[in-house]
Amino acid sequence: MGDSEKDFHPIYIALQSFTFKHHTNKMKTTLLFGGIFLAGILLLPELAASQKCNCGPHQCCSKYGFCGTTKAYCGKDCRGGACSLPAPPNNVYVPGIVTNAFFNGIVAKSARNCPGRSFYTRDAFLTVIKNYPRFGRSGSIADSKRELAAFFAHVTYETKHFCYIEEINGRSKSYCDTVDSQYPCNPKKRYYGRGPIQLAWNYNYGAAGKSLGFDGINNPDIVATNRVISFKTALWFWMENVHWDFASGKGFGATIQAINGIECKGKNRVAVRSRVAYYINYCKQFGVPSGRNLWC
Repeated sequence: MGDSEKDFHPIYIALQSFTFKHHTNKMKTTLLFGGIFLAGILLLPELAASQKCNCGPHQCCSKYGFCGTTKAYCGKDCRGGACSLPAPPNNVYVPGIVTNAFFNGIVAKSARNCPGRSFYTRDAFLTVIKNYPRFGRSGSIADSKRELAAFFAHVTYETKHFCYIEEINGRSKSYCDTVDSQYPCNPKKRYYGRGPIQLAWNYNYGAAGKSLGFDGINNPDIVATNRVISFKTALWFWMENVHWDFASGKGFGATIQAINGIECKGKNRVAVRSRVAYYINYCKQFGVPSGRNLWC
């Protein structure tokens, strides 16, 4: 059961109360347990139905088996009901859009001594997208081209035309969120930006590593030394945090918010203008309009 669901589910709250009072006042346990039992009888039909994803007509069944109407239920992890997911994958041939000419055209604008020129390759990118059938393949052909343009617009900005593998002056920054208890930092490591999307912070390295099969907490450097894993982290972050909103029609501005929201609302207009300019340029190269909501 997910945190956003279990914190508000009646049975979970009751069980929390039972556990707490069982340790503090044994005399109240019998009465409280009886209340939970009665509540369980009353809630049982709804709970059983939700676990079978037999939700109401306007509800969604989450991956944890409970019904609701918020994004936690109807978003990318929706398992049934009124899911507001993007359209199923289409038959767009991504290599036919991200051609050698397009990819190399980005690289060509970086300095010849850039470390990323020999690290980032189209072959590595094409190898990784096989594991993400929805990437660049949701909605219409135009929608697919816009998503690919958006992805490479951010990659271009983050890496300065595939020049940088690691964040400039990143080694002086730890990017350790000490509040995050799920992925505690290794004090000998730094979680600065690496890879096409410049993955940063311990919670992103930890979650990406868990999903992709590498030790992101103790070996974040692999994102800067293994080109396939590097692209995997970029696609992982995109599909987890960006794809769903973009494919739902929220526009390029939503992708800026997801990747680096601190640039938004006038806080870094130069960066936002650069990202938007790359996106518009790539949309033109792909022969599609850039769409609405370009700014965050």
